[in-house]
Amino acid sequence: MGFEEMEPLFGQLKAEWSATHRTSPLETFLFLVGVLPNDPSTLHIQVSDFHSNTWEALMSHNQLEDMRDSIGIGGPWSDFVEYVIASIKSDNLKLAMEGETKSEGAAYAKLIAQKAKGMPLVSISLVKLVEADASEAMANFSLELYKAYKNMHISLINEQKRSCQLTKIIAAEQEKNETLQKQLDTILFSKKKKFEKMSENTSDGVSIRSSQDSPDKQAAQTTASTKVTNRVVPAYRRAKVRGVLLQDSEDDA
Repeated sequence: MGFEEMEPLFGQLKAEWSATHRTSPLETFLFLVGVLPNDPSTLHIQVSDFHSNTWEALMSHNQLEDMRDSIGIGGPWSDFVEYVIASIKSDNLKLAMEGETKSEGAAYAKLIAQKAKGMPLVSISLVKLVEADASEAMANFSLELYKAYKNMHISLINEQKRSCQLTKIIAAEQEKNETLQKQLDTILFSKKKKFEKMSENTSDGVSIRSSQDSPDKQAAQTTASTKVTNRVVPAYRRAKVRGVLLQDSEDDA
């Protein structure tokens, strides 16, 4: 990764006088950090309050290498680039100004950045711009701000469109799931009713057989059968012996 791959950085930074005797109030300062369109290897820094203080710095690859050595960041080049970007994005970024000019504003300024307290300082000396150069720098600053705003606006619209599409997809999926759930509930309810009906029929059949096969019922049937088998036929219903048995009698002889 190099600075040429970096998106332009914008932001507000704290400005302060280096000399303790200066007490004049300071305007709000904005900064722009990017690369030159015709030379992506050169880091371009602009700082302005859009009044009487506009500053600029152009740092070539060789100058950046020297700054890397002075800071003392080893390792690959990408580590140095990441550290500088992180320092510029941090809350520890400030503009230190000193000296007076015949016109309004300071004579010298430095952009000082630090990723975190206790870590190496990134210090970049700035050149003061006046008259036409200052006007051109502020115009470029404004144009870059507008481009950044335009890109963010387009990105926001695209995100809103994607969000709307996702919302529609989610709503359609929810409706589909609700329909499937209703169909499933109907099928389960039908099967439950069918199972309950089968259970009732099975229970009735078992109840009838149990009643028929109960011990008391069987005992009653056995007793009745025994009574029928052992019942004595009444005398009046017995078969009558017809005729008289004739036999010889000694008296008749």
